[in-house]
Amino acid sequence: MSRFWSDIVHRLTPYVPGEQTESPGVVKLNTNENPYGPSPRVLEALRAGIDDSLRLYPDPASVRLCDAIAERHGVTPAQVFVGNGSDEVLAHTFQALLMHSSPVLFPDVTYSFYPVYCKLFGTSYKEIPLGDAFQIDVDAYMQDNGGIIFPNPNAPTGRGLAVSEIERLLESNTNSVVVIDEAYVDFGCESVVPLVHQYPQLLVTHTLSKSHALAGLRVGYAIGHPDLVAALDRVKNSFNSYPLDRLAQTAAIVAIEDVEHLAATCRKVIDNRTALELALKKLGFDVMPSAANFVLVRHPERDAAELSACLRERSVIVRHFRKPERIAPFIRITVGTDEQCSVLLAAMREIFE
Repeated sequence: MSRFWSDIVHRLTPYVPGEQTESPGVVKLNTNENPYGPSPRVLEALRAGIDDSLRLYPDPASVRLCDAIAERHGVTPAQVFVGNGSDEVLAHTFQALLMHSSPVLFPDVTYSFYPVYCKLFGTSYKEIPLGDAFQIDVDAYMQDNGGIIFPNPNAPTGRGLAVSEIERLLESNTNSVVVIDEAYVDFGCESVVPLVHQYPQLLVTHTLSKSHALAGLRVGYAIGHPDLVAALDRVKNSFNSYPLDRLAQTAAIVAIEDVEHLAATCRKVIDNRTALELALKKLGFDVMPSAANFVLVRHPERDAAELSACLRERSVIVRHFRKPERIAPFIRITVGTDEQCSVLLAAMREIFE
């Protein structure tokens, strides 16, 4: 039936998300979900929100949620845009701000949705190689471009970039938009949101899927100059004027406001990451420095695909990327609870024995 497809569909290579499974007994460390769950206040708000009001459409502008985000980050509501997860926010960003004659720049090893969006929307792009230690080299981005985008910390490497380096990039790149994808920022990097007051070309995206443990609700947002947000709104209202349902808005407001729960769970993840890194190094792994809720590792004596398969046989799922080739020798491991990390390490020891 592909004869009915639009021409562009034949040319797309869709993004492949991490495997989802509900099999009992599986330790799932492949999709960077928060192992500690959302705030109890969020669950209470969701239960209270299931009532007759669900027959009504949600607020198309998500006014209360935008107000909460603005209050949390010290910006105005006019500087906030919300959508169904940061993926939808990023998709609107590519359409609204990154479709120009010059190519969009992003790392050669990064979030693999970026080239997918470029191909979907017909945007040219150029991949900028990471350094030998998988670090982002800001100087390499100081060239003609139709926009720049990268995560901080980067994914799937986990390496973070200092705010001073991003500001140096902004000072040199004033004629196109710079998008900093802060999906994992709460686990070890400093946010550049305060810089939106100084640099009108800066857009910062966030998600509630990772540190706020709301991956199942799909809430993301962007913060930037009101002119950038206005462009995103124009695209959103030409595509889906009701992006966030009532329950998602209700839960997101409470999650944003519960800063104590956010801090506590992030602290747990960071502590577990440190312990996991040390344990993996003792097993002979090379461990990439991480500021995210995952670690990228390789073992000099083990094939990564084979190791991933051996772990799966022991009911532990991690992520192995066959492409790009630079990271094919690595596996990415989500930081889990103490118990999950212990199961992972026990499986590793069994494999090596």
